[in-house]
Amino acid sequence: MIRALVLAVALATLPAFARPPRLTLVISVDALGSDVLLRNRPRLKGGLGQLLNQGAYFPYARYGHAECRTAPGHATLATGANPWRHGIVDNRWVDRSTMKRVMAFADAAHPVLEVPLKPGQDSGPAHLMVETLADRLRVATQERGKAVALSIKPHAAIPLAGRAGQAWWFDKGEGKFVTGTWYTKEFPAWLKALNARKLPEAAFGKKWELMRPASEYVGEDEGLAEADVYGLGRTFPHPLDGGLPSPGATFYQAFAVSPDSHDLLVEAAKAAIAGEGLGQDGVPDLLAVSFTGTDLVFHEYGPYSWEMQDSLLRLDKALGNLITAAERAAGGRGNLVIALSADHGGAAMPEQWAAKGLPAKRVSSAELAEGLTQTLRQQFGGDVTATLEQLDVYLGGKTHQGGAVDVAVRRAAAAWLAKHPAVITAVASDDLFSAPDTAGYLTPMRKGYYPGRSGDVLFMLRPLHLLHGIPTGTNHGTPHAYDSQVPILFAGKGVKPGMYLEEIDPVDFAPTLSALMELGMPASAEGKPRAEVLTGK
Repeated sequence: MIRALVLAVALATLPAFARPPRLTLVISVDALGSDVLLRNRPRLKGGLGQLLNQGAYFPYARYGHAECRTAPGHATLATGANPWRHGIVDNRWVDRSTMKRVMAFADAAHPVLEVPLKPGQDSGPAHLMVETLADRLRVATQERGKAVALSIKPHAAIPLAGRAGQAWWFDKGEGKFVTGTWYTKEFPAWLKALNARKLPEAAFGKKWELMRPASEYVGEDEGLAEADVYGLGRTFPHPLDGGLPSPGATFYQAFAVSPDSHDLLVEAAKAAIAGEGLGQDGVPDLLAVSFTGTDLVFHEYGPYSWEMQDSLLRLDKALGNLITAAERAAGGRGNLVIALSADHGGAAMPEQWAAKGLPAKRVSSAELAEGLTQTLRQQFGGDVTATLEQLDVYLGGKTHQGGAVDVAVRRAAAAWLAKHPAVITAVASDDLFSAPDTAGYLTPMRKGYYPGRSGDVLFMLRPLHLLHGIPTGTNHGTPHAYDSQVPILFAGKGVKPGMYLEEIDPVDFAPTLSALMELGMPASAEGKPRAEVLTGK
């Protein structure tokens, strides 16, 4: 009798542990470096503040690959792998056969649906070489579990959706959500209805005002080297019309920078939840939302700006609405897992660092490429040309042998770069995996290298140096802490709250979610589930 009672109790309690969450909500905040979140944390009282206070919080996750940018960052979060496995080495790279730049998710065979074709635009996952968490969910559930990814950027939505999910992004030319024909040949009814609401147009002619009193913002409204783009100006309030008499492409660009884009993504997420029935049954679903506005603000105004502070305050509020909608769809927090991270951090304007006495400098990519090209032509003759795509150098043109650029040219290019005062190390691709890594910079460069896509020569700028083609704004894309260090948060079903100070790698993000979702890990994952999230220790 007692054995039967014990067995009955065990069977009754087993489903509570064995049943996966109905819905997993993945949130990516573009350009949310750890330092940005830590500085602003005391003012966050909404959804982001809730996750920080109630979730498992790792403030010091750090990417292992060198070039920390949107496409490779999202691909790493989605796959649990570094670029040397998933193949997405940057937002774009150079095709050596044409010496033209190729977008990371360009797919000529699957153009964007219902939007005029833009040559080489991001439109599908063909370049993604490995399985994502969304793919694993679709396979494991025999396509019963749904996976939907939303962003302002295609190169955020596509890797989060993988090959088997749905990817939707905001086209800033047309002012509506679109996708590539890889994913569907016709918009579903819920997406058509969302676009028909013309939500961005409601912001036309309005202004981006401060959410809180000016006295609560740190620093000055107009910092050194802030940009003026899309008619926004450099100080609050920022007009949202793009300098146009009616909504058009420049307005949609301005809208994407503004925090109104956060609210648009939340509305899109609600539409996807309702339209796809996410979280409505016992089969796990995945909803991934990448918030882009923070990155667009970062590039133009910098991580210390009033604009970044205000964007985070408004994101905090928007995430509260998103989490509430996800909880309602899943039938409560007990059926929901939430995970949040970022694709990269970012540098301050070097002029702002320099004003504080730090050894910071803005480096012209055009001048660097020109100097390298001239040196190589003097040494080897011919028309060899150096093309820089961020920290990758692609060498093209005929050499004195009349064939492809050979190893001597690559090594000469690396040697010239290594002597440049702004460069801390440079290496020819031939030597990347054999050269001694005395300062530790080659290891992240190796993890970011994918044959045929990465450069002939790879180099690294000194800390606080910014490779940028214009005199305003800022950028990211190095393994230095301000670019590579991001927060990771988990909350909801099965999560043990706490603040965990161990430095982890974002390759652990997808494996930990796999464990929480009771799935196998994506096939090429390098990371591992974080035991702290599941056990609290």
